[in-house]
Amino acid sequence: MTIPAPPADLRPLDRLLAIMARLRDPETGCPWDVEQTFATIAPYTVEEAYEVADAIERRDLSDLKEELGDLLLQVVFHSRMAEEQGAFAFDDVVRAINDKMIRRHPHVFGDESYASLADQKDGWEALKAAERERKGRAASLLDDVPVGLPALTRAVKLSKRAAGVGFVWPSIKEVMAKLHEEVAELEVEIAAGDLDKARQEMGDVLFVVANLARTLEVDPEDSLRFTNAKFVRRFRHIEQALAARGKTPDSSDLAEMDALWDEAKAAEKSAAR
Repeated sequence: MTIPAPPADLRPLDRLLAIMARLRDPETGCPWDVEQTFATIAPYTVEEAYEVADAIERRDLSDLKEELGDLLLQVVFHSRMAEEQGAFAFDDVVRAINDKMIRRHPHVFGDESYASLADQKDGWEALKAAERERKGRAASLLDDVPVGLPALTRAVKLSKRAAGVGFVWPSIKEVMAKLHEEVAELEVEIAAGDLDKARQEMGDVLFVVANLARTLEVDPEDSLRFTNAKFVRRFRHIEQALAARGKTPDSSDLAEMDALWDEAKAAEKSAAR
């Protein structure tokens, strides 16, 4: 028997909640949706967040609308599973974020005031620290920095948290010196052929780079996305130029491709002027 979809005249969010409830119905729902758990859905949640970021990077607002819907579905999915377990429901999620936003903006919803944006940021961090203390679940200052974050992002957050209590290099000069030191240590292990130690030293290099990004107030993920896009753009130029010569990268050599790379780089610089 075919079961009709929730009526279209429902409020859009109410209809989405009803759709998810139907999908999760043990008897009449979708077998795939029914068998999912928080753990199996989590990777999709992360993926959808990245797809939102990708649409923003491409400035594709039509795609952004769709990707935000996909991300909202993830919140609804997790909320439905929690409701089935009697833990919380979607409305509880919304109430919690409403309360948090009011609590963390006393200068908007209360009588607090800040003299500058820097003071506001300090106030935000103080409120977050007070929340962590009330929860009483973090034995260490770093305990509640999510392990599931992208490693570069987590490195920034870890170093930022430590910097908040004074464990920080005093200037960019010292950070750069540490970066050179770590690169030199990486070179030693590479020269020695010790790949295990080289892997560890590579991590040290990346952690210092994350510290440098934080010091410069640069998001390393944004920087790397920008460079990834630049690499793709220039490599496509290589492929197209080779195709015009009746060749492919496989039939070319490094010298030819490197010259075409420089050509693409020069064209970009000229267009930017």
